[in-house]
Amino acid sequence: MSQLQAKLARGEFVITAEVTPPTSAAASDLLERAKPLAGLVDAVNVTDAPGARATMSSFAASVLLAQNDIEPVLQVTCRDRNRIAITCDLLGASALGVHNLLVLHGDDPSVGDQPDAKAVFDLDSRGVISLARKMRDESKLPSGRDIKSAPDLHLGCADAPFDPPEDFQPNSLNAKIEAGAQFAQTQFCYDPGIAERYFTRLNQHGIPSKLKFIVGIGPLASAKSARWMNDNLFGVNIPADVIARMDGACDEKAEGRAICVEAIEALKEIDGIAGVHIMAPQQGAAAIAETIRATGLR
Repeated sequence: MSQLQAKLARGEFVITAEVTPPTSAAASDLLERAKPLAGLVDAVNVTDAPGARATMSSFAASVLLAQNDIEPVLQVTCRDRNRIAITCDLLGASALGVHNLLVLHGDDPSVGDQPDAKAVFDLDSRGVISLARKMRDESKLPSGRDIKSAPDLHLGCADAPFDPPEDFQPNSLNAKIEAGAQFAQTQFCYDPGIAERYFTRLNQHGIPSKLKFIVGIGPLASAKSARWMNDNLFGVNIPADVIARMDGACDEKAEGRAICVEAIEALKEIDGIAGVHIMAPQQGAAAIAETIRATGLR
């Protein structure tokens, strides 16, 4: 059992963060990026060619973190690999000490810097989760062949809190749970009111008893950045009063950290939220570390 899985099982409030691997073949470049998070977070997500732009592989970067006492969450997108390659990677990841897996759809290559690249999408995210669960629980490959030693995998999916309508049914989450998902990491959520209403409805359906939710948040870099996130990131809703606070701040980054800390304090009190996932793609791990320290949780 990974450290992250063990803490979630014990009901501890977890903190995870995110690192984008460098466009580099030097391990030191990756470790320098992740170093500020050591000892502060329960696990570090390693992105898989975000924005459809090539970086050091999430697989290699996750192994490097594990070898340096930073527990990774290996992100795997459906975009780049068929089921054979995914199967090979999962066996190899577990053998090398990487056990947390977050399965994502992946950005379309057309939005990246190599738009002529061919997307694979052999399996969707639920298909990959189901494949991984079968490998772990049944010691079987998709073909039915036996696995000599099954991989030890803690399986995650993506989610995005929203204001649920009256007829809301969590069909998609139920399908991911049925496929084998054990935890969910969500898109940025800066509106505690929406989170409260969303998780109230999920609790009515018994979802958080079956799936541990780690809600996305992060220190805003500027009012301009907040507006861009509102306009361009699916599932993100930054309230107008938050953007107004950023607009009126003398030090926008400091105000962004304060807003993030306040949001974490509010999210921590919502029944059904098991932790927070802190992302700061513009500012990096140092800003995440500074935010975590300001919460007083670590």
